[in-house]
Amino acid sequence: MPTKCARIWTYPSIKCPTSKSTGTKCSRSNLLKEYEKGRTPNPDILCNKHIKFNHFYSYAINSLGADAMATGHYARTSQEDEDVFQQRHVAPPPQHVFRDRFEIRNPVRLYQGADRFKDQTFFLSQMSQDSLRHTVFPLSGLTKYYVKKIAAEAGFQHVLKKKESMGICFIGERNFEDFILEYLEPKPGNFVSIEDGKIMGEHKGWFTLTLGQRARISGQRDAWFVVDKDITTGEVYVGPTTNHPALFRDTVRTDRFHWITEDPPTELIQTKMMECHFRFIHQMPLTPCTVTLNMDGSVWIMLSQPIRALTPGQFAVLYKGDECLGSGKIVRLGPTEHTLQQRRDRMKEAPVAKERTPEPAS
Repeated sequence: MPTKCARIWTYPSIKCPTSKSTGTKCSRSNLLKEYEKGRTPNPDILCNKHIKFNHFYSYAINSLGADAMATGHYARTSQEDEDVFQQRHVAPPPQHVFRDRFEIRNPVRLYQGADRFKDQTFFLSQMSQDSLRHTVFPLSGLTKYYVKKIAAEAGFQHVLKKKESMGICFIGERNFEDFILEYLEPKPGNFVSIEDGKIMGEHKGWFTLTLGQRARISGQRDAWFVVDKDITTGEVYVGPTTNHPALFRDTVRTDRFHWITEDPPTELIQTKMMECHFRFIHQMPLTPCTVTLNMDGSVWIMLSQPIRALTPGQFAVLYKGDECLGSGKIVRLGPTEHTLQQRRDRMKEAPVAKERTPEPAS
């Protein structure tokens, strides 16, 4: 696509660095390690973090001598385009949970684009301040419909015919199980019913499955869905309905949270708690939540209502109004609704000790 547009506009097309120099192989290796740990990573967020806005960004600035880079993401920032070209490239500061409180800073903020349906701040939630300062989003104030209209008027018929990209970074549109088994040895295990512990069938490896997906169990006519995984035993637990209580939770913990502005919001630093909104899937409705900041920079996120299939390895992305605050990888989950109900049932069934009647004084 860029090459074809370059020919139409008579600009020279520049060959990008090879996958080896951009770190694609390293990123894919990290991806596979996450699957082996039983997690389900988000390759699109990782691609933007490590490839587009790290290796490619450095190549554009340092090797090509570019003042800035522009991408077609539907997002916007707090600075004007003219300000981007006046920025000076500086090395990123050392990582600390909190920065020097006497340092005067004016961080660039990331905001949702005008097209809320196509908004892509979710995928940009791991961007660094340095790369954000040197990036322009020309589509920030446009909708996808209007962009296609401009393309039609400019004669870019191939753009109008192009289908929406549905592939996953590093994987493409290949069958996921076939892809993962090219790199990881099969590790067969059992599908186990979450309700009665009955063995329902066999799978090829826990890393081929993610929470919430339909489990294709040989010999089972009814639909079963993955609700949990145990990588120590290789067992994958399944439930008989797509909205089984074992799929719903309202609490997650992340690893060290990546704040777009580098520092946690002032409200969170001062009170250790903050009200905002959460999503872990692109285009899912934003859910109100309460965030608690931990000393190691990680956060606990308590949701206003249970959400289906919260998954370790995915990114918890936080929003305050139009602003995307950043994201953190989900590394721990709270109890499911199924587990909580079992606890309540056991408490009801537990015998209640009878109160002893005091003997009358003699």
